[in-house]
Amino acid sequence: MPKRSKKQTDALKKIDRTLQYDPLEAMTLAVSSSHVKFDETVDVAVRLGVDPRHADQMVRGTVVLPNGLGKEVKVLVFAKGEKEQEALDAGADFIATEEIVEKIKEGWFGFDKAIATPDMMGTVGKLGRVLGPRGLMPNAKTGTVTFELEKAIQELKAGKIDFRVEKAGVVHAPIGKISFGPEKLTENVKAFLDKIVALKPAASKGIYLKTISVSSTMGPGIKVDPMLIK
Repeated sequence: MPKRSKKQTDALKKIDRTLQYDPLEAMTLAVSSSHVKFDETVDVAVRLGVDPRHADQMVRGTVVLPNGLGKEVKVLVFAKGEKEQEALDAGADFIATEEIVEKIKEGWFGFDKAIATPDMMGTVGKLGRVLGPRGLMPNAKTGTVTFELEKAIQELKAGKIDFRVEKAGVVHAPIGKISFGPEKLTENVKAFLDKIVALKPAASKGIYLKTISVSSTMGPGIKVDPMLIK
């Protein structure tokens, strides 16, 4: 078993593992427990009372975090004709030219998100094997297959995230950086959890929000009381 550093031990002492905190208390603890020099990402994990093996219990969606993610999001757009210039004017970092497509096939991934106009999905489909495993495949359900490029690009740049429940019934998502402070992190996690609640499947029975935990990159998990999420 790896030996904990003094800073890690001190961070753990601040948190009572037997308690469930309200969102602001949890974020305050996450920020005060940070003991590394880089700006850690804060993540949330929610265990839901659903069985994702059934299509009518799948939970999947998107949400624009009110305070963003604290990182620059580089966007690649698959478009042609006038839509290429529209994408660039809206802030796209890359247009998927033939040269870029070849670079992707060779293993280049200098972008964080990809958007495509519907008429470009034939080209995108040929890259499915390389884009899919990295979560970069444009998808109409997440708003990344669209002719409304300006809206899609601006939302991604502003901190739009997409999420999907895993086989074990857990949803993971980043909600910002430690440097945001407790208040902004709380606003972000509440926006995310509100969306999760709004997406509750009609087929889900019993307790929907089973457990909620937040943690920074190097920090301990902190439980949030699901009963405090409306």
